[in-house]
Amino acid sequence: MSQESRLYRVLLLNVSMIAGLVIVGLSSHSLGVLAAGADFAADSIAIGLGIMAIRFSHHPHGHPKATSIVALINSVILLIVTASVLFGGINRLRTNTPHIEGLSVLVVSVVAAIVMVISALILGRDAGKEDLHMRSVLLDTIADGASATAVAVTGGIIFITGRFFWIDSLVSVIIGLIVGYNAVKLLKDVIRSLSQRNPVKLS
Repeated sequence: MSQESRLYRVLLLNVSMIAGLVIVGLSSHSLGVLAAGADFAADSIAIGLGIMAIRFSHHPHGHPKATSIVALINSVILLIVTASVLFGGINRLRTNTPHIEGLSVLVVSVVAAIVMVISALILGRDAGKEDLHMRSVLLDTIADGASATAVAVTGGIIFITGRFFWIDSLVSVIIGLIVGYNAVKLLKDVIRSLSQRNPVKLS
């Protein structure tokens, strides 16, 4: 299956989850779910740009490093998402976390985690060795799956105990740190790629 076909399928799965995550995040007052929704939205934008970059790089007049440039945009978007999530999570931890509907958080997060597992399988485990953009998409997908799992656990704890709402804010901060770490790592690879004449060899 071509890169473009795989990216189209993963994009469709990402977009299908955004509305649900945002709606549940707002209705349940869960910052963790909202953070996941923002991350899914950022990833969808990056994947869409990546599809255009692949077409552009294959064009006779295209730029050979188009996918690296898109990976750069992706890393910047992820850093913006990181800053927003960290600010919201830390602010809630300093003040008061509102009542959170644990069951809604649990259900939507489990679905999101399953969707990310499917996306990772579609991309393939060797996607990270193809080019920087495919590596960025795979890293985003794995991070999203881990984040969704953490939010699901949080939702389960809140649903069972009826308290510990502050855990949701803590998890949102952890999600922000995971996203930020991957963004910085990707940014370093992108800068190295753009500064060299030959493509960076991925390991």
